[in-house]
Amino acid sequence: MPNEQQTVVITGASSGFGRDIAERFAAAGWRVFATIRDPRTKHAQAAAEIEAKGIRVVDLEVTDQASVDRAAAEILASGPVDVLVNNAGASFTGPVEAFTPEAMQKQFDVNVFGPMRVSRAFLPFMRDRRSGLVVYVSSVAGRFAIPFLGVYSSSKWALEALAEVSSYELSPFGVDVAIVEPGAFGTNISSSRTAPDDAQRVKAYGEILPLAGNVVKALATAAATRDTREVADAIFALAEQPRGTRPLRTPVPGDKDIVQFNALIAPLQRQSVLDFNVGELLPKTPV
Repeated sequence: MPNEQQTVVITGASSGFGRDIAERFAAAGWRVFATIRDPRTKHAQAAAEIEAKGIRVVDLEVTDQASVDRAAAEILASGPVDVLVNNAGASFTGPVEAFTPEAMQKQFDVNVFGPMRVSRAFLPFMRDRRSGLVVYVSSVAGRFAIPFLGVYSSSKWALEALAEVSSYELSPFGVDVAIVEPGAFGTNISSSRTAPDDAQRVKAYGEILPLAGNVVKALATAAATRDTREVADAIFALAEQPRGTRPLRTPVPGDKDIVQFNALIAPLQRQSVLDFNVGELLPKTPV
């Protein structure tokens, strides 16, 4: 990156990964816009603490197009954005059948449509400048299917597909896309999971429902040994890398299973792009 001050925008920055990311970039001298839902009411304390560190807080609700548009206009009025981190997310946990389509739509609205709304607000300016990095915070669950995480995982699978395709389509414009795949960490998303909304369907799964507790316990056990700042460090490292050299996927931590899975899939995916005669959209050197 050049020596001039760079600008980063982070969604869902009131706590967890988002707050860590904002503070990591600010500590390195970046101009940081931390977007938060309801920063003057529900998240007023967090907003005040973040602003005390010289970080600018902007009101943004990723499920509201008007809110996204207002926030983007406010941020872009201050100058170009170099890095956009789509971090805001939510987790719906339970048997897939026990979620109504309306509930599933809410999950996708936060985890899929939200990042797409925000990206669309900033991408035209990045394309015009022929420069920029868009980071999508996915999950290891966006690569593996885990019982009782089907609704959440499916939203992250969708996000991964959209992000990867965007990485090809944006490469001719000098804009990089990176997918960060955290494992289990002790963030607000893990302590505020949304349960199924169809009580009758939940009851029908009574005999196996206790197994959902095993999944939650396994996640909590893994999270207990990890520092959420690992994710912030990984995203900052991506931002500091030269354009065109950033890996498409970065698991955090880099556990063997997910690293091997990604390594096995990458050449198959690359070949599929070649088979459709759009190989010019691939990076010259696979990363």
